[in-house]
Amino acid sequence: MRPFEHINAKTLEEAKARLAEKNAIIIAGGTDLVPGLKDNFLPQNLYTTTIVSIKTIPGLTGITRANGAIIIGALTTLADIANSPIVLESHKALAEAAGRTASPNLRNMATLGGSLCQLNRCWYFRKPENRFFCARKGGGECYAKTGDDRFHSIFTHAGNSPCYAPLCSDTATALAALDASVVTDKRTIPIEDFFAIRIPGNTILENDEIILEIRIPGPEPGSKNTFLKIAWRKSIDFPVVNCAVLTGDSPRIFLGAVAPVPIRVLEAEKIIAGKIINEKLATEAGEASVIEAKPTEATRYKLQLIKTLVKRALI
Repeated sequence: MRPFEHINAKTLEEAKARLAEKNAIIIAGGTDLVPGLKDNFLPQNLYTTTIVSIKTIPGLTGITRANGAIIIGALTTLADIANSPIVLESHKALAEAAGRTASPNLRNMATLGGSLCQLNRCWYFRKPENRFFCARKGGGECYAKTGDDRFHSIFTHAGNSPCYAPLCSDTATALAALDASVVTDKRTIPIEDFFAIRIPGNTILENDEIILEIRIPGPEPGSKNTFLKIAWRKSIDFPVVNCAVLTGDSPRIFLGAVAPVPIRVLEAEKIIAGKIINEKLATEAGEASVIEAKPTEATRYKLQLIKTLVKRALI
């Protein structure tokens, strides 16, 4: 691990001032950042020299309800979200996603804001000591395109990405289905506009922009929301595929771990919109969810996983 300066910011203003410096970065729970620092997989021009902790800034945790909507502080842990009666009552998909992320110990540390901002997963991108200067780091090649891509993206058109590394945030998929908004110190960003392909990140956040809270509207009466995930290990693992659905007159179906950003499957939504969902409709929606997928031989297996997850989530 290279040396760095660690700052405990006491206010947003102090944090923003330090983040405006070159190669400064936020730390909250640190469950993604610290392993990355240890592996030293970013090149010299992207290396972090200053870490600004926002855990010491008051007012960034908590779960409250306002006019049917839920407001969750950016530093609220995934464990608190998974066990929150407020979240479980009306936004079960988010509670399920938070509860299936990583291990109990990590959920006690990981924050919702950090879960949204985590870097994508790829063994070439994350290879220790920057062994591969790939497209996500500003290089000219995505090594997964011609190498081992068995866990990588199958919706490779998403975000016009030059990179096959998938976003494996469980909470991102759930929040996308729930039509959440990310509130920062500068603006309010609809969740579908929040993710973008950047180097090396995956959001549109500016360097000195800090997430304050996430707002989730109340679901329409009679609708349901669900999150499902397939991982190789049930105890602790990143998703191979995950899926979150919101049913009703304006349904939302999102997939995760199959693209560089959460993927909305509009063709599947058209099939179930405003209808009483039975097994036949759920099966059709599952089939429609992979229409735009472009898997390789190594990732073709994800097609059936998606079909099955979408069907199960709907019935």
